[in-house]
Amino acid sequence: MNMRALVIDKPGLATVKTVPVPPVTDNDVKIRVIASGICGTDIHIYRGEYLGTYPVIPGHEFSGIVEEVGKNVTRFKVGDHVAIEPNISCDNCNSCLNNRQNFCEHWNGVGVTLPGGMAEYAVVPEKATFPIGTMPFETGAFVEPLSCVLYGVERARFRIADSVLILGAGPIGLLLSQAIQLQGASSITQVDRNEKRLELAKACGAARVESSLDSLQEDAYDVVVDASGATFLMEQSIRFVRKGGTILLFGVPNKDARLCLPAFTIFEKGLYILSSFTSVRNSTQATALLETGRIDVSKLVSHQLPLEDFARGIDILEKGSEGVLKVLIKP
Repeated sequence: MNMRALVIDKPGLATVKTVPVPPVTDNDVKIRVIASGICGTDIHIYRGEYLGTYPVIPGHEFSGIVEEVGKNVTRFKVGDHVAIEPNISCDNCNSCLNNRQNFCEHWNGVGVTLPGGMAEYAVVPEKATFPIGTMPFETGAFVEPLSCVLYGVERARFRIADSVLILGAGPIGLLLSQAIQLQGASSITQVDRNEKRLELAKACGAARVESSLDSLQEDAYDVVVDASGATFLMEQSIRFVRKGGTILLFGVPNKDARLCLPAFTIFEKGLYILSSFTSVRNSTQATALLETGRIDVSKLVSHQLPLEDFARGIDILEKGSEGVLKVLIKP
């Protein structure tokens, strides 16, 4: 059986091809893909700047309908609506045995090293598949990015009544804002140069929005979160966190990016500086929050494009044009 798929043959070259549907083994679920989000990681793979093997079918943020199940699959049946967790761990290396599956020594990723969701069909292990009930497929495509956000929020250990600054108001920044509010933050200030994104940040619960760092008070925030991956903003986070505060570097920088940080200021302030890499079993939490509406993504999808427009979607995202937020590919 063949299918149409978007294939990245090498950095900078992506074409729609007819390829075989991956085989379904005993523990797999075959999914007819309905919605697959373009993530910053997909852009890095397309540009040759990040993890990824070539050729590869990208797409690790997707939802769809179960079309076939392997003989050992027990949690799903044909017709179920599902989303996926793309990180495939071996569950037997030192990292996995110590509950650090995101650092699995034999890690594989759907849409990164394995065929992903920018195709008519995707085949995923049952253990990486999650039911999404009756939520829209466009909402289900946010299970993966939200699971990553929830893991980062867990790592930062927000406290009741924290004052929080978020640098960036793209889809990830808006997910972070909503998740941090659930942790009991007293106020969230969000910064972005895009005025439309700031309007949405207010609608998502930010108490204050600013288009310039110059409007912010230094040494004022319990937690500063970088949601941009821009090295300039990552470096500036030191200015705005209070003494004894926490910095969460969440955005994905370019692979070769370097930071220049004031060493004595970090020492003098006694800071906690954290990063966050993918997620560890957070997809069930993400699904529950999306199903109940505690996290609302209804306003975050700006574009829905066919496979043929993948490169256009990346161009829109890189330029920040056309009021772009989340771009979904609809195979």
